[in-house]
Amino acid sequence: MRRLIINRLGMMILMLLGLMVITFVVSNVAPGDPARLAAGPDATQEMVEVIRVERGLDKPLVMRFFVYLGHVLTGDFGKSIHTGRPVLQDLSIFFPATLELVLVSIGFAIILGIPLGVISAVKQNQAADHLIRIFAVSGVAMPMFWLGLMLQWYLALEADIFPLGGQLGIMTDPPAHITGLLTIDALLTLNFPVFAEAFMHILLPALALSFPALASIIRVNRAEMLEALNKDYVTNAKAQGIGPFRIVAHYALKNALLPTLAMIGLRFGWMLGGTVLVEGVFDWPGVGLYAAKAAISSDFEPIMAVTLILGGSFMLANLLIDLAYAALDPRVRSQV
Repeated sequence: MRRLIINRLGMMILMLLGLMVITFVVSNVAPGDPARLAAGPDATQEMVEVIRVERGLDKPLVMRFFVYLGHVLTGDFGKSIHTGRPVLQDLSIFFPATLELVLVSIGFAIILGIPLGVISAVKQNQAADHLIRIFAVSGVAMPMFWLGLMLQWYLALEADIFPLGGQLGIMTDPPAHITGLLTIDALLTLNFPVFAEAFMHILLPALALSFPALASIIRVNRAEMLEALNKDYVTNAKAQGIGPFRIVAHYALKNALLPTLAMIGLRFGWMLGGTVLVEGVFDWPGVGLYAAKAAISSDFEPIMAVTLILGGSFMLANLLIDLAYAALDPRVRSQV
């Protein structure tokens, strides 16, 4: 297990370095003059040149990359032209909101997707199976932003059950900052009214974001469960008189979970990188919306920082999936 962790961490470092090179090169060859943008529309050419020298934009690209690498290793991601704040400070504000939204969304997808996949496989070609498969296919085909708009229109505007958007009401004070995740901070400070309000605010965007992942988990888990239920060890367990529930839950599901875990890891990464549409619909103050605004204003340093943070989070999620693989499959443990 220790060798697996060391190998994966080494690969993560190399991939992050490659990601840093790609984002840095793309950001520096893209149209637009960062010095001119930082100086403002009314700046003279002399002022632009001064800023160019201050930011090191007059140096060769390779030298600028190593300077940027040194800054990143010390936690300095530069300064945002759009907000006027250090990028690291912006990330400390916006990234927890996105992480909280993604964690709740993937939690919904796992809690609902795995049992529905099991039911669909056990009830193969019956009414429950057909309904679940129709639901899964529609989930794969339905755009997240459209579902978000429909949920917002019907459940927030028409039925007035859920809030329209945002993390909290405009008159509600957020809990004391501990983790940056509003629901967790509210629980840690025993502020249950704020927790209830924050949970109601996150439900609709989380449902919209989780729907494609939920559909994918159902489809993968159903297929793997069908394959596992036809294996010889399941037939042998039935012949020994073992109960159906234990066969499904202990023998079949444990083996079917391995490919499902891989799908969960992939979907987690896709959610992190694809929150911008849902955040835009529900006015969710996350890192996706922050990166989109930075891209519109050609503010490249936040874009590079967001790419690195999301890439690192994706790689860390896949490391956890690999560890879960090793915990579930003795063959993987014997190879590490």
